[in-house]
Amino acid sequence: MQYRHLGRAGLRVSAVGFGGAPIGLQGYLGGEDRDSPAFQQRAIDAVREAVAKGINYFDTAPGYGDGRSERLLGQALEPHREAVHIATKIPLGDASTTEAARTDALGASLERLRSGHVEVLQLHGTRWSDEQAEFILTGGLLDWAQRMRDRGRFRLLGITAESSNAALERLVGSGRFDVLQVCYNLIYQGACDHQRRPAAGIIPQARELGMGILTMRSATSGFLQRLLAGTSPGPGSAAVTRLAIQFVLSTPQVDVALVGMSSVDEVHTNAAIADDLAGRLDLGALHERYPKSLPHDR
Repeated sequence: MQYRHLGRAGLRVSAVGFGGAPIGLQGYLGGEDRDSPAFQQRAIDAVREAVAKGINYFDTAPGYGDGRSERLLGQALEPHREAVHIATKIPLGDASTTEAARTDALGASLERLRSGHVEVLQLHGTRWSDEQAEFILTGGLLDWAQRMRDRGRFRLLGITAESSNAALERLVGSGRFDVLQVCYNLIYQGACDHQRRPAAGIIPQARELGMGILTMRSATSGFLQRLLAGTSPGPGSAAVTRLAIQFVLSTPQVDVALVGMSSVDEVHTNAAIADDLAGRLDLGALHERYPKSLPHDR
């Protein structure tokens, strides 16, 4: 397993991380009943096999199945807690959300995870508005987070986003966050635009500030696979997934490519991709419109 360091914090993390949404959310990337004992045992087996394969970063949220993902990860990881890093999330709430309510919510997550702390606590967001950014920066939430950090409830503070805009740029630029988790993949490349020299976007901005970078939807959440299957015959789903993950892992600014997993077979596939350093891409050369040599010149 290839390991990297999560931004300025230097946390040693596996290049591929275990995305916990598929083991918690009903119907997400699979139709199995998440409450069935068979599925839950399969999920626990997958988590434990991920540890055996060297994956040490596990991402979840209380919203992934009303705590289901956290509970399964907590059960599976309890014997391995000292060897892994766990990240969970908290919802933003609003001005009526009390500190006591936030503290209780974080405590409930930790109880489900069977741990007194997590390595990374993230504000769970999709597309941040200017009003939300103002509330985060001036509404006392960050002061609460600092008190929770001082009490040892978490080590690093992060923020998640499905897309970038001025509000997210303001939050990243505030210097109050250690980690950025953002949607970035072969289809949605805007977060790190390699057509620009140097690369532009929220990922390079966050990296310049020393933030750790995590990518969500690294394998496009099945979108690219369905797109190609529905338009023309071509490479199988496994080959497409391999290409998608290798694209993300080839981005120098990315520390962890999060990939949703719910079976031992998926763990084996994704761990093998992380190990395949020969499969990494030269993204600068890939985006070059005027290459110095062409295949027929050789």
